[in-house]
Parts: sequence; C-alpha cells; structure tokens
Amino acid sequence: MTLELQFKIKENQNYLKYLRQNSFWYKYLNRDPENFKYFEEEVKRNYKLTKTDKIMRTLETIEMMEKVMSTLR
Repeated sequence: MTLELQFKIKENQNYLKYLRQNSFWYKYLNRDPENFKYFEEEVKRNYKLTKTDKIMRTLETIEMMEKVMSTLR
C-alpha cells in the first residue's frame, strides 16, 4: 500500500473503521492502489454517505417537520 493511500485512510475515520471490519481490503489495496476508488464507493454505500442517501435523509427530515407542524396546528 502506498504511503499516500495510508494517509488517506488514516485521515478518514470511516475508511479506517471499515478497513478494520473488512480486512480483506488490505490485500486488494496492497496489490493494486487503484482499487481505492472501489473501496471508497463501498464505504460510502455501507455507511450511507452517497448523495442519494443524503437527499433521502433530507427529505425524511422535511417530512418529519411537516408532520410536526401539522400536529401543532
């Protein structure tokens, strides 16, 4: 694993946590650092950090606020 890749992983707590939970990624990242983009995508999917997940959370929050507002009327 390249030094640059190690710094990227250590800077992001989600990457570090996921890598410790799924240690098979060490092997893939050591063999080919280009696999980092796949690793990154998987981490985002697992922790629900994708753009669509963020949009869905925002919409859910708005819906919840609307329900609260309607009950207060």
